[in-house]
Amino acid sequence: MALRVFIDNVDSYAGKVISKLISSSVPGATLADIDDISEGSQADYNKNDVKDNTYEVVGTLKNEDSKKPNWIKEVVSDSNQEELLSVLKSCDIIIYNIVEDPALVDRASWAVSALHAEVESFTKMKTFICISTTMTWARTRPVDLDDPEVPFTEEDYRRRKPHQDFKAEISLEKLVIKLGKTNKDLFSTYVITSGMLYGCGESIFHYLFKTAWLNHPYLQCYGNGQNVIPTIHVKDLASIILNVMDSSPRIKYILAVDDSQSTLEEVVRAVSISLGSGKVRNVTKEEAISDKNIEKADFDKLLVNLRMESTTAKDLNIEWNAETGLVDNIEAVIREYKEERKLFPLRVFVYGPPAVGKSTIVEQLCQHYKLHHIQMSEVIHDAISELERSAARADIENEDEEDDQRAQEDQELLEALQENKEQNNGRYDDQFIVRFFRQRLKSMPCQNQGFILDGYPKLYSQAQELFAELALNQVIFASAEEEEDDPEENVPEYDTSIMPEFIVSLDASDDYLKNRVINLPEREVQGSHNTEEGLIRRLTRYRAENTEDETVLNYFDELEIHPEHFDITTDESPKSLETVKAIIKLLGEPRNYGPTAEELEEIQRREEEERELREAEEKIEREENEAREAQERAVRQAEWKLRLDEVRKQEKELIDTRSIPLRNYLMKHVMPTLSEGLIECCKCRPDDPVDFLAEFLLQNNPVID
Repeated sequence: MALRVFIDNVDSYAGKVISKLISSSVPGATLADIDDISEGSQADYNKNDVKDNTYEVVGTLKNEDSKKPNWIKEVVSDSNQEELLSVLKSCDIIIYNIVEDPALVDRASWAVSALHAEVESFTKMKTFICISTTMTWARTRPVDLDDPEVPFTEEDYRRRKPHQDFKAEISLEKLVIKLGKTNKDLFSTYVITSGMLYGCGESIFHYLFKTAWLNHPYLQCYGNGQNVIPTIHVKDLASIILNVMDSSPRIKYILAVDDSQSTLEEVVRAVSISLGSGKVRNVTKEEAISDKNIEKADFDKLLVNLRMESTTAKDLNIEWNAETGLVDNIEAVIREYKEERKLFPLRVFVYGPPAVGKSTIVEQLCQHYKLHHIQMSEVIHDAISELERSAARADIENEDEEDDQRAQEDQELLEALQENKEQNNGRYDDQFIVRFFRQRLKSMPCQNQGFILDGYPKLYSQAQELFAELALNQVIFASAEEEEDDPEENVPEYDTSIMPEFIVSLDASDDYLKNRVINLPEREVQGSHNTEEGLIRRLTRYRAENTEDETVLNYFDELEIHPEHFDITTDESPKSLETVKAIIKLLGEPRNYGPTAEELEEIQRREEEERELREAEEKIEREENEAREAQERAVRQAEWKLRLDEVRKQEKELIDTRSIPLRNYLMKHVMPTLSEGLIECCKCRPDDPVDFLAEFLLQNNPVID
């Protein structure tokens, strides 16, 4: 039967990595000598075993709405402690991680106490592992006051003093160690104190990576940055936990840190150089506290100053991912960060005849995907401006010889550019243009987010020089890194870091383009080359450079990057919106962080304004409808009243008409006799006038007579 492992919050940052490694590992695999394994790695050792022999992982979710990871056998709820305790008792190894969420301290304390209370009912050994934080060491006095660079080791754990906000964590550590001493044959406990975690998408250092990736001018370094931060790659932490599970070392308190002794400034600078602008700015603690991008607990962790060394980890059979630390492995960590968060650059080339609307379409695409719009005029202007700034330092005394030499080289390049421009009637040779474009496409912003090339390169030869010639350097470096046993692996014939993934060709007839220019507003035509004469000149040149047999699109076709053609003449929407939508469908979903906080706020503001406007319009429409209905109702009521009066009049006339014969009959046959009876009654004044009148009418009835 497979060994059963419980891990709390398997959907958290560290929980995912730890649970995934454990679920794919065979119990005891780390005990094997890696050098004796045929393929030379623990991972291969695991692959050679039957999958059913791996650890069986169950756990709780941090977010109950999260989907169960496919490598987890079962997800349990922590809302019912009796049911949770039953699950814990069914597991051989229980792991609680209190590094990421302080709220887990109480849950971990309950779990270890509840298990300890049930220890007499255990039929076999159970292991409880608590992953803690180095903040429980934050105020520990140095091992050697005369030499503060002497690192702490596991032997010093009894001397540790916590940060004021992490007293609950150290209390839990002591409880875990204490309860593991009462019945060592049935209940074993470990505390693994983890350095600041990095890798696999980042956690505490995420604000640094995100700020750099978003091309901020500089990264902030809190304080003077000279404090040493203990760190460990999250995969290496998982490996240490796996080794402890397999080997059950004698030492119960283990430090999980890498070999680096990097300062905060070194970490920040490494991220900035490899992912951002390369610039770092030190800010005071007071300024840092007001930073909304980082929480106070993380801020306190980044200001910790601890030199640590794990002697126990050295004795474990660990395949390190980043044994020498974050700074030395920054490139690999950045690759992990981009892959985990799916932050891949999107590279597009949009091509087409003059006046087809390339820039209008590209601007909308750049706004949608948050890409960089690469236009020739802007690229040349920025490159010249940067050369001028650099060359200006040539006249200033500079202690940095390398910087001074660069300034001299830029000054010489500027002079060559000026001479070339004068000789070519105000234009630069392709070699300079290609150089400027390479620099822009190789810049961090373009490498991070991606770019859209707007109409350049124009010629097959330009494309070949811009993309293909870089392959020479790429092949040299790639060859040096190639494994000796695979020398025939194909190396791309172009620089993959700047080669567009999508080629978009906008097609239109000459007549359409001429009509489009003729119908442009005067304000757009004035001062531009979108005049009829300018269009004819540029269009003639474009058609000459793009024949059926020779066009820049052939370059990409030959590399199996096939252009997608869009006919602009069929798009009558404003700003070619239908074409933009079609291209968006081709390119797919954005590969970025999505809207920033400011953009979200702006979106919410616009949505609120649209909602208020919509409600106002609906109110006006409702009031207009009500007024119209009231007016129609009044008209209908007036019409109904007129019809009613007419009906009443007609009814009266009908009744009057029908009553004439009856009246005539009464006047002829009834009224004379009745009148005589009444007169006679008045004369006689009988005791019963009614009976008298009835008798009189009976006796004098003219019909009877």
